[in-house]
Amino acid sequence: MTGARLRPALCSALLLGAGAATAADPAELARGKELFTTLQPACATCHTLQAAGAEGQVGPVLDELKPDAARVLRALKAGIGVMPSYAERLSEADMQAVARFVANATGAAE
Repeated sequence: MTGARLRPALCSALLLGAGAATAADPAELARGKELFTTLQPACATCHTLQAAGAEGQVGPVLDELKPDAARVLRALKAGIGVMPSYAERLSEADMQAVARFVANATGAAE
């Protein structure tokens, strides 16, 4: 196969594979929602997010901001503004679950 023909095939394969890898796992999303509302301090205390029934008044309205999972994960790990870091309180898997829940709930890209 020539390079010109190979590129579209390779791109298609990568896109199909990427879609499968980022498909939302219902159990992970449920765990992320649970953590969003029950962490101490809870994300829901500060952030508004309709999917979580959260009406926080301090942090950004996540339904409007629509952060992708990578952005949420960075904020969870390092903190941002008055938001504390959750790196000492949550496992990597739990931080991923919260990040994917928020991204999925707001319609943001993974």
